[in-house]
Amino acid sequence: MHYIPYGRQDINDEDIQAVVEVLKSDFLTTGPKIAEFEAQFAEYVGAKYAVAVSSGTAALHIACMAADIKEGDEVITSPITFAASANCVLYCKGTPVFADINPLTYNIDCGQIEKLINERTKAIIPVHYAGQPCDMDEIHRLADKYHLMVIEDAAHALGATYKGKMIGSLSDMTEFSFHPVKHITCGEGGMVTTNDEKLYESLKRYRTHGITRNQQEMTEYDGEWYYEQIALGYNYRVTDFQTALGASQLKRVEQFLKRRREIAAKYDRAFQNIKEITIPYQMEQTNSSYHLYVIQVDKSIRKQFFEYLRENQIGVNVHYIPVYTFPYYRANGYAAIKCQKAEQFYASAISLPIFYRLTDEEQDYVINKVIEFIQG
Repeated sequence: MHYIPYGRQDINDEDIQAVVEVLKSDFLTTGPKIAEFEAQFAEYVGAKYAVAVSSGTAALHIACMAADIKEGDEVITSPITFAASANCVLYCKGTPVFADINPLTYNIDCGQIEKLINERTKAIIPVHYAGQPCDMDEIHRLADKYHLMVIEDAAHALGATYKGKMIGSLSDMTEFSFHPVKHITCGEGGMVTTNDEKLYESLKRYRTHGITRNQQEMTEYDGEWYYEQIALGYNYRVTDFQTALGASQLKRVEQFLKRRREIAAKYDRAFQNIKEITIPYQMEQTNSSYHLYVIQVDKSIRKQFFEYLRENQIGVNVHYIPVYTFPYYRANGYAAIKCQKAEQFYASAISLPIFYRLTDEEQDYVINKVIEFIQG
């Protein structure tokens, strides 16, 4: 069997043609394709506004800036995530605070969130791990009670739904990623969605150096060429050819989701009666987008199991190492932090291949090798 990655992009001829057309056009960046993609994406997730940027990390950063996270502020998030979910707070000189996870959903435990809220808490960044939505009703209840902003990290959750509503339409801001292993790709890229016009205007400013061309925001006006920097922003712009790819990919997002859910259901059927394997939990009234398919095995065999599958050309991975355990975090005030359930999950988790072009034959091979090891 050839090598099977845990995830990969799917690029077709229409995607390629969309990029080629932009490369032959007048605008490679800051052109019309960016706004077109933003409008299409906002419509798909049910948000009023969308701001496209150069990466999911950039999206999280400008969302924190728009939320006015600054030194002295605390933001509560999950340790079972990619480092960017917490790093974005550090970029603003705020303090990430890690709440333990719910061992069923692997998402942030809302009961732990409330225990960590104090007068310095400014926001919550819930992470929809693997595409399984968090308990957003409870998170919004806490946010309303304590006057907190909610910035959803939906890098895994494009197309996921919570109580019939699309992730991306629910909170103050929601971040998405378009890295090649995600549901759709721009090569690299990210998006922030919001229903708040003031946040939308802030997000656009922070994407482009803090510069405005809106005459109403200026202190003076010299002519049509004139602009002013009114905040300290960044160059987080995305290109027209990237957004052309994203828009083309977005046309097939429902196909991508359907196939991922089929693959997940087949894994569920294959492993549900094997006591040594824990399969993902599906929370009621949610529909996961299955960016990842993560099983748990006994921590005593996880490393051997991982190596066995890799030796058999199956590109399994582990998502994620608890963020606060990284050397940088330990050296900067997090050495004593311990989220017991997150660490137990990390010690036993393995991500199996799941992507649009995974064939039935390839998946059968993965399933057989998993069972062969567990029962062999």
